Formats: sequence, structure tokens, C-alpha cells
Amino acid sequence: MSMNNSPNVFLDPNANRFQVNIINESHDNNETSQEDVGSDPPHYEETSFTDEAHNRLRISYRPGKRELYDNFLQNGEKTEASLHPYDTHTKMYYLQTFGHNTVDPVPKIDYYRNTGSVSGNKLSRPSLLEIHEQLAKVNDRCNGIFVTLATHCALIQVSTAWHKNVFVFCVILQNIAVTTGSAERVANGESTAGDETVVSKEEENKTGFVKFGWVKGVLVRCMLNIWGVMLFIRLSWIVGQAGIGLGVIIILLATMVTSITGLSTSAIATNGFVRGGGAYYLISRSLGPEFGGSIGLIFAFANAVAVAMYVVGFAETVVELLKESDTLMVDESNDIRIIGTITVVCLLGISVAGMEWEAKAQVILLVVLLVAIANFFIGTVIPTNNEKKARGFFNYQASIFAENFGPDFRSGEGFFSVFAIFFPAATGILAGANISGDLKDPQDAIPKGTMLAILITTVAYIGVAICAASCVVRDATGNINDTVVPGMSCNGSSACSLGYDFSRCASQPCDYGLMNNFQVMSMVSGFGPLITAGIFSATLSSALASLVSAPKVFQALCKDNVYKGLHFFAKGYGKNNEPIRGYVLTFVIAMAFILIAELNTIAPIISNFFLASYALINFSCFHASYAKSPGWRPAFRYYNMWVSLFGALLCCGVMFVINWWAALITYAIEFFLYIYVTYKKPEVNWGSSTQALYYINALDSALALTTVEDHVKNFRPQCIALTGAPMIRPALLDITHTFTKNNGLCICCEVYTGPRKLCVKEMNSGMAKKQAWLTKNKRKAFYAAVAADSFRDGVRSLLQASGLGRMKPNTLVIGFKKDWRNATATQVENYVGIIHDAFDFELGMIIVRISQGFDISQVLQVQEEFEKLEQERLALEATIKENDFEEGKSGICGFFRKASSFSFSKHETKKGNTINTIQSMHVGEFNQKLLEASTQFKKKQGKGTIDIWWLFDDGGLTILIPYILTIRKKWKNCKLRIFTGGKVNRIEEEKLVMASLLSKFRIKFADINIICDINIKPNKESWKFFEEMIEPYRLHESCKDITTAEKLKRETPWKITDAELEAFKEKSYRQVRLNELLQEHSRAANLIGFWTRALIEGKNNLLHTF
Repeated sequence: MSMNNSPNVFLDPNANRFQVNIINESHDNNETSQEDVGSDPPHYEETSFTDEAHNRLRISYRPGKRELYDNFLQNGEKTEASLHPYDTHTKMYYLQTFGHNTVDPVPKIDYYRNTGSVSGNKLSRPSLLEIHEQLAKVNDRCNGIFVTLATHCALIQVSTAWHKNVFVFCVILQNIAVTTGSAERVANGESTAGDETVVSKEEENKTGFVKFGWVKGVLVRCMLNIWGVMLFIRLSWIVGQAGIGLGVIIILLATMVTSITGLSTSAIATNGFVRGGGAYYLISRSLGPEFGGSIGLIFAFANAVAVAMYVVGFAETVVELLKESDTLMVDESNDIRIIGTITVVCLLGISVAGMEWEAKAQVILLVVLLVAIANFFIGTVIPTNNEKKARGFFNYQASIFAENFGPDFRSGEGFFSVFAIFFPAATGILAGANISGDLKDPQDAIPKGTMLAILITTVAYIGVAICAASCVVRDATGNINDTVVPGMSCNGSSACSLGYDFSRCASQPCDYGLMNNFQVMSMVSGFGPLITAGIFSATLSSALASLVSAPKVFQALCKDNVYKGLHFFAKGYGKNNEPIRGYVLTFVIAMAFILIAELNTIAPIISNFFLASYALINFSCFHASYAKSPGWRPAFRYYNMWVSLFGALLCCGVMFVINWWAALITYAIEFFLYIYVTYKKPEVNWGSSTQALYYINALDSALALTTVEDHVKNFRPQCIALTGAPMIRPALLDITHTFTKNNGLCICCEVYTGPRKLCVKEMNSGMAKKQAWLTKNKRKAFYAAVAADSFRDGVRSLLQASGLGRMKPNTLVIGFKKDWRNATATQVENYVGIIHDAFDFELGMIIVRISQGFDISQVLQVQEEFEKLEQERLALEATIKENDFEEGKSGICGFFRKASSFSFSKHETKKGNTINTIQSMHVGEFNQKLLEASTQFKKKQGKGTIDIWWLFDDGGLTILIPYILTIRKKWKNCKLRIFTGGKVNRIEEEKLVMASLLSKFRIKFADINIICDINIKPNKESWKFFEEMIEPYRLHESCKDITTAEKLKRETPWKITDAELEAFKEKSYRQVRLNELLQEHSRAANLIGFWTRALIEGKNNLLHTF
């Protein structure tokens, strides 16, 4: 892109817009070359948008030019803000972009954040309307100084090259454009949210927020959590049962599950900012609060119980040492409780002390663990002795490797049972992700640390398994005298070939070897106590990681307020926002299971809880990819949606392999929590993939529906109701919603007329609010609005453009224009024209009339005023009480002042209440009938009738709508009565014909009435009332001279001429007569359905007989 600073940028209106003049942050550029003015290349300035500068404009000057600009403003006219062109302390400015002066901000991360993002609050970029308004103000202020500006520009152009000083124009406009308040925020893109962001950052800097990198924050934690006690005391037994071959497969299978989960975790973690909450956060932001809330609670609980499991493992090891030295305190069980309690208290103290201390403890434990593992590998190459040989350790031997390569399952064990025992050793991959809120860069740390930890720990597991199985035989007696007798047949036994006879282990149990001794690693290692230290390190580090993870996840869950009763635990303390309350709760849960629980029973459930989390993380990755949302753009590319789905299914399968009843319990708990959260419907919007999939499914369904031809059997009323704002005409919405709920489309429409800018602004600001009102009031309807020059034009647009594909309105619902007598001719003409427009667009027509009318805007306005007055009254009372409290502090005088003030405030309150009560009573009496009418369709209708005057064949809409009403609960007590025309001498035959027709339509009815006297003249009173009603709208041209009559026709073409009245006299008689019949037969009916012209062509019949 080329940049051009030539004077034509401002002088030529046809110049290219796509050019940039930017302002440099530094205004002391002494390093710039001072070559000849004419030979200098164009000097481009640039703009700084750093947080330190608060997005303020800074100007760069050429050497020797600063004085020129100082003199320019000093000698020139001052603007109302009196700003200096290189003033860097004023927030308001107009950025010069694309050759124009504008308040448009350049792309910036603050404008793209999610609402409520913890990485910073979202700033609102100025709308076009705000920009136009500001520039209009600028133009008004500019008119008075353009002469001075032109003079100064001419002087500058004479003294130096124009292209080097072209930004003077921008600077002066910048000074002119300075305003205060909202305009200042518009220019800088600032808002209250932005101010809060700065404050939060300052607080963060002051408090010394502790953040961890990928090594200390993720790698160390994951390695410690994965390397559990299983590595030291059970891995040798597993490889003894499964052999080296199947043992490695078991390790790799478990690693496959964790690796796929790690890939999915990495993909989700790199698709946007990650805050604290670990698995809960990843799942909830991907699949929504229903899945996230259910899995988050059981995941936090699983971590809390895991603390008890790891602490008991540590306590059991200590008790074994005490038992060997015969120093038990009470007995084995109580000693485990005592040691476990002391251990949990110490770990709690480390956690409460802060994440920094906990991280230091983790590093120390990792060092101990690495030394213990290294000690084992060193021990395998140290020459063995007779005592160790008797226990089955012979250093690396090919014969032992070959013998232990195949499986030797015993005691009913099999591949899957051994796998179920080993798999918990591979878990712990989310230890780093669980403290994502404490990481410097979670998007970089979680993928790198998690995947590297899985790789290192897998290599360590496989290495230990192969080394142990290559050095130690499966069975050994431990007796150094069990040597081979000369001439004895070995039968392929590796121990026999190495000089030892362990054959009696086949007939009686032995205490040593891979299959019998859980302390194989201690025996093989170079220094046995280091293995014990490794066991301590593994158990304590895992317990510490779980003790930290559980409160962090639980705090994130409580902050989101998914479970409102748990919000108490959302509060954090200290510089790292430590969940102290969560720590205490985790401590209580861990203590409870240490003291009273059967951990052997609960352990499978805990493992299944973790696996359920892994399954949902994998499914989240698959679901987000499958939804194909443009927002799914993870920076981590090494994942595949189908591999993630396979990982989710694999996790579910492993759950049943480990323990089928524990898997069922896990699913039952998760399903219950899912139903609970779904029922409560937390008010959150995280842009989950579930929402994206809803859209994809809706779009696919809408597209598929376009290929389906309409059929009369599938006809349903799809209504566009002219309610205006839905809360203004609730009764019209209610009656429409009654026959469209769960049955058809309902669109509430509003037309804005007036100045376009104001209408569009008002319309856009109210769209979300009015749709939310429909949702809150459980109205299954859409809200649509248009801005138009006239009401009829707006309705035309709605009738043509509303809907999507086959889901288009086929019926227009409007309220009867009750004020037609007082309305202007244009308003009445528009109303009648809308009815004709609906017919032209082949829509059915429903006009609803109630005695009090539909519009309750006056009532809403009064209620709003009362609410404001009530708020002011409460604020006043609070202020008075606060003042009373302050005055009450000043002794006896303050007491008397307080008493006086209290009496006065009490009197004022009573007075105010009296006034409000009087006004409320007055307004209540005035609007009581209107309020009752606005809610009449919400109530259950009593026993009565729905009278249908089906006088002409209109396609069936006249009878279909009432029938739909009768199958609703609120209208089920109402019976259908059918009124139709007929001949006097064929009343019974007409009844039979109509009854036969309705039975073929399968519509139940209570009675059929044949009206034979429709076409007789109405009585004189009715006709007189009709003539009086239309009198103001008659032209009476026969009583005037021709010239006057013609002039009146031109001026008021809508008035009724004598000729027109005579031509339509018969029709008028019939309409007045119908009014008499309605009054006679249907006055007591709950609802009257009267014929209106609907779809008149045969292809548009709405009822079917087969």
C-alpha cells in the first residue's frame, strides 16, 4: 500500500481515500537527518496505541520545525479547548486515517474481547451515527476559522515544503474537535469498561500477581501427578502379570487415552483466552453450562477425594515403616488416620500460604522423585549379591527378558483387569490446566507442558517396566539356600539356569519376585530408602496438586454462578485470588474420607469421574470442530476431530473396563446434574459449540424445508402480528400466541416512522430488549422492526421480507382501529391500505377487536413514572437515615436533632405515601378495565361458546383458527357454534350439509345455526345510527354547485359521494343487518369469529377431508 502526503490529499476531493497519515509517538526526534528540504523524501509519522499512552496522540517534529508550529498556534486563533498541537495530555483527538479525519479507531484487541472477559473488559467502538454527529459538530465549529486556517497554511507553504507540514490541518481540526463527556470517550474508544480494565491492571501490578511459566506451572505438576505411587509399588506386579509385551501395550493404551485428551485439551486451550477452572472451564466454554456445570462439580469432588486417596497411600507407607520398627502409636488403622490428618493439615498450610510456596514445594518433590527414579536405573546395573538373587534379582539377563516377555495372568486376572489397575497411574494430565488462571500464557503453557509431561512419563513407565522385567524373575523364595542341585532339570526356567531353584513357588505361595513383592523397586535400587522417599514424593505431590486443583475448579464453577447456592465459595483472597473457602471445603471432604470412608470402594468412582472429564474434553473438541463455527480457530493444529471423537468413546469404554457399576453411577450423577442445570437455565452466554450446532441444524432444516412442497394437511397459521412493541399490546400477542404456540410461526412487528437516524437508533437499541421480553414472558415468538417513511410502507416491507424459506408468514394479525373516527384521513387510509396489501400478497387476514382496545402504553408510562418515584423515595429515605446516623454521633444535641429529623422524615414519608396512594387509586380506577382487557387472553376461559359466522367460503381460515383455540387448555371449555346463511325452506337440509362438511373436516361443534334473514333491510334505528356514523365522511355533492363539488372531490377524494352511497346501498344494508344478527345471537359468546376475506383461490384451501 502506498502512502501519499501530498497537498492534494486535502485539496482534491477525488483523491484516493486509501492513504494513511499517522502520528509518531515521539516528539523529540533528533536523529533525523537534516538534509535539504526539497530533497527530503516524504516523512511518514505513526501513531502509538500503547496502554501507557492511553491511546493519546503523539506528534513527531522534524528538527527545527517545532518552533514553527508553536508560533502558528500562538499567533493564530485559539479553539474553545485551547489545545496545543503537540499536547499529549488531552484524550480527545481525531485520527487521520485513509486521508480523512475521523474518530474511527484502528483495530485493537480491546474491541474484540468477549463481554466480561477476565483478560480485560470489552470497549465499544463508535458507531457511524456517533461519528457523523461528532463530525457535524466539528463542521459547525470549523466554519468560523477556515479563513485563518487558509492564511496560516499559505504562510507555511511559502516558508517550507507543504508535504512535510501537511499534518497541521489535522492538528487544528483535532483542537477544534475537542469536546467533553461521551464525545471524548467516542474518540478514544474509551468507556467505563476500559477504565475498569486500567484499574484492574494497576491493582494487579501493585499486588504482585504470581504467574507461572510452562515448566513450573504445567510440566512439573503434570509429571508429579502422573508419576504416582503406582510407579514404585504396582508397576512390577503389572508387568509380571501381563509380561513385557502386553505390559507395554497396556502402558501405550493408557497413554493413547491421555495423549488424545491432551491434544484435545491443547486445541481448546489455544482457541482464545483461558481463565482459571481447568477441565470445567474448557468443557463449559465449549459445550455450554449444562455439560460444564455437571462435570465441573463431580471433577472438583473427585479431586477433593483424590487428596484423601493419596494421603492414605502416604500414611500406609509410613505405617509400614513404623510396623517394621515396632513403633506403632495405636494400631494400623488409627495410625493411618492420625498420620493422614497431620499430613492434610500440613498440605493445607502450604496451599493457603500461596501458590508460590506450593510451586516451590512441588519443585522439591520433583527433584526427590527424579532422584528416586534415577536410583532405580542405577541399581539395575550394580552387581547383585546372593541375598538379592534369592529374591529374584539377577541384573540384566536375556533369559529373564525372554521368560517375562509373555503374559502369565494369575488369580483370575486378565488383560482388562490389569489395565484397569494401571490406568489411574496415567491420569493427572489436567494438573497444569486446572490452575490455568495462574499461568502467564495458558495458550502456550498448557499444550507444551501437558504433551511433554505425557511423553516423559510414558518413557519412564515403559523404561521401568522393561528394566524390572529384564532383571527380576516372576517368583522367588528369598532363601539363599534354594540353589540348583547338580543334575537337576531346569525345564527352561531362567532362575534355574542362573543357579537357583524356585520351583516350589508353583505349589506354595512365595514372598518375592515380580508377582509377589510390591517392593521390587526398593530391592533393585542402589539405595532403598530413596525409593521410599520417591513414594513419599509421589503421594504428597499428587495430594498437593489435587488439593490445589479442587478449590480452583470449584471457585471457577461458583464464580459462574451455575449453582446459585454455591456462590459463597466464589470469593478469593490475597494477591492470587486464593479460594480459601474452597481450600477449607476440600480439607473437610478429604478428612471425612480419611476418617470414615472405604477408599477401596470409592476409588473406582473417582477414576471414572476423571475419565468422564476426559471424555467430555475430547467430545468438546470434536463438537467444536463439527459445528464448523468461524470462531473455532485453535492455534494448536495437531488434532483431528475424528481422533477426538474416538478418544471420547475410548474413555467411555475404559470407564466400563475399570468398573461397570462405577461407570453407571458416574453417568447417573452427571445426567442428574445436567438435567438440573438445564432446568435452572443459568443466565450465561459463552458462545459454546452447542449454540453453533443449533444454528447449523436450524439452517440445514430450513434449507431442507425449502425442497418440501406445501400440502394442505401440513398447513399451519404462521402469523405476522402488528403489535408494535410486544409489551404495549399484550392482548393481541396473547391471542395470536394462543393458536401459534408449538404450532406455527409468530412474528411481532413494529414500524418506526419519523427521522431516519433517530428511528434507526431507537430501533437498534430496542431489538434485544424486546426479544428478551418475549423470552422472559415465555412467548414463543420473534420480534422484527423496520424504519420506514410511513406506517404502510413499513408494513409492506414486513409482509414481503419477513420469514425464511418456507417459514414465511401466511396470515396478518392486526388490531381493530378503535380510534378511526378521531384519526386523520391518512391514518385511516393507511390502515385500510394495509388490509388490501395483505390480500395482494396472498396472506390471510385476522382483525381482532376487544371492547377496551389493545394499546396500554399509557398504563406502562404511568407505571414507569411510579417506579421512578418509588426509587427516588427509597433513595431519599436512605439519605435521611445516613444523615441521622452521622448526626447521632454528636452527643445529646445530636440525639435531639436525630429525633426531630426522624419525625420530619416520617411525616414526609407519610405525606408522600398518601399522594402516591391517591394517584395510584385514580390511575387504577381509570385504567382498571384496560388492564383487565390486556390480560383476558392469559386467563383460562370459562364455559361458553366460540361463535363462528362462516358466511362465505374463504378457504377455511375462519373456522381453522377457532378450532385451534378449542384444543388449547385455556379454551377447552368453549364449544364451537357455527352460523351460516341459508334458505328458509331448506334449514334442515342446510344443517345436514354443514354438519357433513364439518365431520369430514374432523372438527367438533356444539351447534349449527342457519341464518335465513341476512338479506332483509335493517331496522330504522340501526340504519339511522349507520348514517350518523358516516355523516362526517360524506361529501354531499348534490347539495352544492358543480364547481364546489369538484373542488371538494379533489381535496378530499376519500369522502363518500352520494353516488357511491347509492351504488353500495345494498351491501351497506347487509353489513348493518349482520351487526343486528351478531347482537342478537352472539352477545354472550366468549369469542366471535366473523368472516373476512382470506385466500380465495381453490389451491389455497386450508382444510382437507382425507
